[in-house]
Amino acid sequence: MTKQELIETALKMTKVGISKRAAQAFVDAVFANVARAVRKGSRFHYPGFGTFQIRTRKARTGRHPQTGVEISIKASKTVGFKPSKEFKESL
Repeated sequence: MTKQELIETALKMTKVGISKRAAQAFVDAVFANVARAVRKGSRFHYPGFGTFQIRTRKARTGRHPQTGVEISIKASKTVGFKPSKEFKESL
C-alpha cells in the first residue's frame, strides 16, 4: 500500500467529509509523531497493532562481497516492529 492509497482508503472508511489535502496533512502528522516518539522515548505502542522501538546492533566483522576482504561494521541503531498478539492471530 502506498501513501496515496492509505489516504484514499482512510477517506472512504471514515466518511468524515474532509478534503484529500487535509487527510494527507493528518497522515503526515501521525507518522511524524510516531517517528518523534520512537526517537525520543525509544518506543511507540499502538494497542491491537504493535510496538515500534529502537534496536541496537553490535559492532561486528563482515566480508566485502566482491573481494572477500574482512571489514569492520560499526554498531548502529534501527527501528524494529513487534506485532501485537491480536494482530498476529489475525494473519
